[in-house]
Amino acid sequence: MAKIKTVYACTECGGQSLKWQGQCPHCSAWNTLVESTTEPKAGGHRFASLAGSSEVVTLADVEAKDFPRLPTMIGEFDRVLGGGLVEGGVVLIGGDPGIGKSTLLLQAAARLSAQVPVLYVSGEESAQQIALRARRLGLDASAVKLLPEIELEKIQATLASMKPRVAVIDSIQTLYSSALTSAPGSVAQVRECAAQITRLAKQTGITVVFVGHVTKEGALAGPRVLEHMVDTVLYFEGDTHTTFRLVRAVKNRFGAVNELGVFAMTEKGLREVTNPSALFLSQHATDVAGSCVMVTQEGTRPLLVELQALVDDSHGMSPKRLTVGLELNRLAMLLAVLHRHAGIACFDQDVFVNAVGGVRIAEPGADLAVTLAIVSSLRSKPLPGKHVVFGEVGLAGEVRPVQRGQERLKEAAKLGFTHAIVPAANKPRQPIAGLEVIAVERLSEAVDYVRK
Repeated sequence: MAKIKTVYACTECGGQSLKWQGQCPHCSAWNTLVESTTEPKAGGHRFASLAGSSEVVTLADVEAKDFPRLPTMIGEFDRVLGGGLVEGGVVLIGGDPGIGKSTLLLQAAARLSAQVPVLYVSGEESAQQIALRARRLGLDASAVKLLPEIELEKIQATLASMKPRVAVIDSIQTLYSSALTSAPGSVAQVRECAAQITRLAKQTGITVVFVGHVTKEGALAGPRVLEHMVDTVLYFEGDTHTTFRLVRAVKNRFGAVNELGVFAMTEKGLREVTNPSALFLSQHATDVAGSCVMVTQEGTRPLLVELQALVDDSHGMSPKRLTVGLELNRLAMLLAVLHRHAGIACFDQDVFVNAVGGVRIAEPGADLAVTLAIVSSLRSKPLPGKHVVFGEVGLAGEVRPVQRGQERLKEAAKLGFTHAIVPAANKPRQPIAGLEVIAVERLSEAVDYVRK
């Protein structure tokens, strides 16, 4: 029997070290080394070429073809995937416990089973629990093949013999290989199980969907290399205390990243939301101070989101700065620009900014809307009704253009907005019916407009 040695593996990059260190010597991440054991080498090379060939070819000789898609018949899910599942593709979907990952995949498996063979591998729930869930959701899952198993070798044998078109693995952290001695969920087990199933998917053309757990920081549990192995990484977002769920693509080799799918959790499972902009807009009987509607771009979809700001006198030594759904450091920068280039000081004020509906906005196109919402709250003067705003604010006080300005304006006009404050470079050449565009080049111009 081979001697087992203790090593320390990095949860970020998977690198190994013979002794514990505060910083990983491979990726320089801090406090990521976890104790594990070295594994005996299996016969043959475990990481064979996924393509099965090492022949050198000229790029011009390669025939480029679009990947055929297998739609899941869930429109919002297909949107995030880039049109549907790809043959031989590997998808990783992660999210908080109870957010709806298994529910969504069971709904997709039930619809796919009417078209192609589907295998659902469950390592967390028994067959009876899954059957009860399908009955509760009112799904016709009679054609879905179910395998309650966590041993990698048995799962591989079933996939090789059954050859389903789609396989769901729920979840990758529960699997273990008998060739390794570490516990399920360890860095070595997750890396090995994911690599073996990914290789099998590429060789046989089976589409595999992994369910992944997340840490308390919101990152996918296990080694970072897990995200590099797969073709598509999806994150399930949302508050378990609300009914709305967001599925966001952060990596997709077969489609656009940052696509967003919106669902509502109901008694019958996840239901698609056809008009997601309505989720992120509050319904006020009258105009209120501190509220500003912006148009953000999530992948190929423009969304209208209401940003709310509250500015109040600070009663402490250091004023508070808090954001929900936006970057906190960017708020500090915008307050400095607002003071320097618009003459509005908030150094003695607590500033709170919130994106309605739980959506996260990472693009700089929200800058102008945030500053105008702050000005509105500080002056206790509501912004004009039926106005939308977008634009990036630079440190010199200029308002910079954002991408896909035309699509944003058309979406605002479609939802009944009549005015738009936008960067001058985003002003459309042809007028948009029912929408008056106010083009600004400086932050001070936008502030002067809303002061009127």
